Amino acid sequence: MASAATLFFILLSSVFISTTSIAALAPSLQPSPHSLFATILSNLGFQDLSSATADANLSIATPTTIFATTDSSLLTCPSCSIPLLLQEHSLPGLYPLHFLRTLAFGTKIETFAPNRCLTITSTHSATSFATKKVFINGVEITKPDLFNNGLLIIHGLQGFISHLSPLSCRVERMTSLSYPRNLPPIAAFVMMRLMLKDAMMRLRISGYSVLALAMRVKYPELSDLKSMTLFALDDSSIFAGGSGHSYVADLGFHVVPNRLLMAADLVSLPKGTELPTMEKGQNLVITTAGGSGRLAPMRINYMKIKNFDMVHNKKIVVHVLSMPFPRLNPTAFARTEKSRLGVSENGVVFDMIPPLSAGISSTVDDINNHGGL
Repeated sequence: MASAATLFFILLSSVFISTTSIAALAPSLQPSPHSLFATILSNLGFQDLSSATADANLSIATPTTIFATTDSSLLTCPSCSIPLLLQEHSLPGLYPLHFLRTLAFGTKIETFAPNRCLTITSTHSATSFATKKVFINGVEITKPDLFNNGLLIIHGLQGFISHLSPLSCRVERMTSLSYPRNLPPIAAFVMMRLMLKDAMMRLRISGYSVLALAMRVKYPELSDLKSMTLFALDDSSIFAGGSGHSYVADLGFHVVPNRLLMAADLVSLPKGTELPTMEKGQNLVITTAGGSGRLAPMRINYMKIKNFDMVHNKKIVVHVLSMPFPRLNPTAFARTEKSRLGVSENGVVFDMIPPLSAGISSTVDDINNHGGL
């Protein structure tokens, strides 16, 4: 009896040990999540992304959507980290194309990269919902729904890519997407168009929809520029004042073409500096130089700059005005400034007359009387 009990104990122990051994060996026999990602991406033709899956540390256990960039697209960003790009172009959750088409223009979705968001935009199709094109940070989804097994969706992207900005999740602070410094020739050719679309989208969702629409109307002219500095009015300023409509009509007068003048560049310009505009022969003039603090803010054509660098990217910078620029005769302004300044017997320069005496239209006087500055 004792021998039978001993035999039963031995058999039970051997079964337990065998089960434990099999369970311990099972994980080594199962493919890792990284190898599953790598195999799927490789089979779809994304070889560079496939080799970066281990370093990207994505989990197959979480429903995931990947916006996969082609190997040729990765060549447009030679300095980029491919594992980080894979994280930045991967979202938690399932986003098939038909759902992406329903999202509001400019929707931001957080990626697996910490504090990085992708911006979803789309074209307006007047004919059919099914023909709507969807863009991920300005790059078109050219091969939608390449893979969908209920846990993983992969879309194919074709275009110029870059790392996401640290402020890509913040709508209230409009900044640039982060683009590589050394661009291929073809990238330089289309960059202005990409930057225009980026700026228009950001302006539209920040209370400058009228300006964004005006830029769309002038898109053929603006897209030919190498860069530009734009002085903007928000929607409330355009609709509130009687002069707002003139801003839209005179948008070209508020654009400095082929110059990217950030805040530091503007405040360094001396008084009297002329800035060319898109209207031939019509220049802007620095009437009050920057750097004097809040009590003496910088003014161009006597209009105060309310906010510098409100939107900026690699090719475009937008500064905010209090009111549209009035027309100013630069020659008359220079003559007025000379007559306004006198020299005393000991060589000290002093003011002789107030600054707003000549060289500007009556519009400025009206603005001054109504506290528009």
